[in-house]
Amino acid sequence: MPNGTNWQGDVLRDLRGTRTDEAPPGPRETPGPAPRDHPHAHPATPPAGARAAGTRDDEPARDPSAQDREPARGPGPLGPPPRDVPAQSPLAHAQNQATRFVPQPHPPTPESRPAVDRALAAAGRKPQRGEPLFGRALRAVRRTVASSAAAEVAAAGRTAQELQQPVITGRQIMVTSIRGGAGKTTVAALLGKAYAHYRQDPVLLLEADPALGTLPLRLGVESLRWTAGDMARIVQPQMSLLDVTGYLVQLPDNAWLLPGSRGQVGAMLDTPAYEKIMVSLRRYFGVTVVDCETLPAEVARTALSAAQARVVVVPATLEGVASTHAVLQWMATLPPHVVAGTVVVLTEQTPRSGVDTGRAAGELEQLGVQVRLLPHDRHLAGGGAIRTELLARSTREAATRIAADVLRLSRSRR
Repeated sequence: MPNGTNWQGDVLRDLRGTRTDEAPPGPRETPGPAPRDHPHAHPATPPAGARAAGTRDDEPARDPSAQDREPARGPGPLGPPPRDVPAQSPLAHAQNQATRFVPQPHPPTPESRPAVDRALAAAGRKPQRGEPLFGRALRAVRRTVASSAAAEVAAAGRTAQELQQPVITGRQIMVTSIRGGAGKTTVAALLGKAYAHYRQDPVLLLEADPALGTLPLRLGVESLRWTAGDMARIVQPQMSLLDVTGYLVQLPDNAWLLPGSRGQVGAMLDTPAYEKIMVSLRRYFGVTVVDCETLPAEVARTALSAAQARVVVVPATLEGVASTHAVLQWMATLPPHVVAGTVVVLTEQTPRSGVDTGRAAGELEQLGVQVRLLPHDRHLAGGGAIRTELLARSTREAATRIAADVLRLSRSRR
């Protein structure tokens, strides 16, 4: 109750809940604490309005038990996170780190180099026609007498129709040989030119023989910049066809070239890089012709099993036929589709070959492959860039027939 002398102070103290002039409550008002061993013992709750020692009168009261319920605030330069933000689990943190975009450094742009040194290119002679004048005149007389022009046109139409057949996914055709000098790169260039001429979808020629390969030279390319090894480091799944072709060498008739080197010794293309290129570029091109290294190199063996069709180029010599026969016997131990999808091309290096090509073809076909002959051509034998208008008619017909057979085999294989 307020006294008469300082009733205003008593009222303020009543409102604050701190009466200092009242006597402490008796035993009946405030019972003593329960014993610690009692099962229902609990710490006494301070009365409402009670304050801890050292607090100001204008500071709001704070429940002491709240300090025990509050989680410990861990050390850190920025302090603990707010209570209403849950801590991130390790799995969620790893997912966030995986989806975070990390910019990759762009590889340096290589310098453009000429495919053939200009001083060396000047040493080459003027290309000659594949068939001499006398042979062209004799063939024209035979066509007039025998009236075979209609049959030739019909055969050429059927071959063109086969070359224009659509494909569901990109077809990969690898061209290899047993030894160097067999004409492997020449056959690869002829196949690429045939597909680019007859087909509407893009065609890619890939040089997987970086040991100073001559595919750019045979295709008439003047300068080189990006190689297959460079492409393996920069190709990404989200690239468009326009992005990819920016790193390739454009050829006539909707075709592109990816060289294996820039004419320097030491360029390498390992199996992981080759597999990445073929998987990444397959969806951009209807047909990919791979000028592969010779068997039994590692990349050649990988391409042999991964391609939809294979071409083994063999020189029309006794040594070449014997070596190829042994290799085909080894290929017979592989899955059946490898031999069934292989075409052996006998190339005549001279006007008169050292073996009976008909009999040699029969012996090789007994192992389950198809054998085709690419006759001798003066234009091809002279080296340099291949110009289809200078090829002999027999060479053009044989090249297109081989291209059609190989494409047919590749379409039968998924």
